[in-house]
Amino acid sequence: MKRDQSPVLPGSGATDYARYMRTDELLDLQRAPAEMIHRDELLFQVVHQSTELWLKLAAAELTEATARLGGGDPAAAEALLARATLAVRLVTDQLEMFRHLSPVDFQAMQPALGNGSGAESPGWRQVQAASRQLGCAFADCLADRGVPVAALRPADPADPVHRLAEAMVEWDERVSLWRTRHYQVALRVGGHAPAGTPGSPATMLAKLVGHRFFPDLWQARLQPAADDSGAGKP
Repeated sequence: MKRDQSPVLPGSGATDYARYMRTDELLDLQRAPAEMIHRDELLFQVVHQSTELWLKLAAAELTEATARLGGGDPAAAEALLARATLAVRLVTDQLEMFRHLSPVDFQAMQPALGNGSGAESPGWRQVQAASRQLGCAFADCLADRGVPVAALRPADPADPVHRLAEAMVEWDERVSLWRTRHYQVALRVGGHAPAGTPGSPATMLAKLVGHRFFPDLWQARLQPAADDSGAGKP
């Protein structure tokens, strides 16, 4: 007997998949062909809209990681941070689509973008705020343990706090790699002058490349390992 495939979920859409995923609304978020001044607008919007979704997920994972850390569960925070890090990796990978967008085509479609800028990304702002909150929660965790940042070197794989610190450094690195790739795309496809050129939008991107959410953790990695006296250990 053929199973009934009729939708049971509320909402619009011919199937439950369409209703749960809201595909009608999702696939209607891009400009229609009649609205486009260049066919590559679809490529440009798909990359950036999916970026916003991945960043939304990353920010949610960071926020939950902060809550778990505040609740005394650094191992759970580490796992959630790994998910956020993977999301940013996927954001970086999809920038490869812009290899199929030439500077001439980008210039042709640029009037459709108005004065829009990636710096206005709500997902990026959420990620920034969530990263700062995680950094504050981690500092509180170390203070509660009486552990200075320098005591995190060398890393102790048996200690979940040490593992979380390593995951935070990896998060920082992955975000930096994304910004570096974004910067290169701006130069190659966007036709921006290199950083340092007066008025170049690439200057702000270049500054973000070197930004670190957790500079103390990076600095701790440069310090000699703590002595074996046991002082400052969790």
